[in-house]
Amino acid sequence: MRKLTSFTIVCGCVAAVFFSATQAAAPVKTVSPAVPAPVVALAPIPAVPEFKFQDFNGNIASVPLVEESARRKLTKKGIAQIDPSLDPKLAAAATIAQERANAHSKSKCWRYVKQALLAAGVVDSYPKTALAKEAAAELVNDYGFKKLPVTDPYAAPVGAVLVYTAKRAPGHVEIRTETGFVSDFKTDKPSKRKLIGVYAKA
Repeated sequence: MRKLTSFTIVCGCVAAVFFSATQAAAPVKTVSPAVPAPVVALAPIPAVPEFKFQDFNGNIASVPLVEESARRKLTKKGIAQIDPSLDPKLAAAATIAQERANAHSKSKCWRYVKQALLAAGVVDSYPKTALAKEAAAELVNDYGFKKLPVTDPYAAPVGAVLVYTAKRAPGHVEIRTETGFVSDFKTDKPSKRKLIGVYAKA
C-alpha cells in the first residue's frame, strides 16, 4: 500500500512538472491597445464674397458675387472692341456685370444691368422702369444715352446696352462685353428676341 502511494505521488509530480513546462513554452498573446480614431477638423464654411461699390450719392452698397465655378465659360467668337469715343465707364459697367453674373438667367436682367450701370457711374440714379423693354426709352430720355447705328449685336462696342422687346413679355436687356453678353447671367451669344436697339453714351 505504501509503494502504491509513493508511485502515485511521483507520477503526480511528473505530470505537474510537464504541465508547467508546456505552459511556459506556449506563446504569449499580447493585445495591442485600442488606437483612437483620428480627429478630423472641419474646415470653416467660407463667407459668401460680396462686391461693394459706391453709388453716385456716395452710399456704400454691396451685392453677392457668384462663385467662379458657377459661371458660364465664354468662347472667343465675336470679340468686341472698345470705342474710344464712348464713356469709358460703360466698359467698367460691363466688367462689374461680369463679376456678378450667374450661370443661368434668374429673370432679373434689367435689375442687374441697372446695378452695374449705377455702380460704374454711368447713371447717377437707379432707373425706375420695371420692364426690360422699357429700358431704351428711359436711358435715352433720362440718362443721355443715344441709339447707335448698329443692328448686329456682335458689332456692338464693349459696354453698349442692348435692349430687346417681346410680345406679352418683359423683354430683355444685356451689356456687350469683350467676348459676349451679360445681364444677370453671361453668355457668348446675344438674345434671340427682337432687338429694339443698341445704346451708349459719350
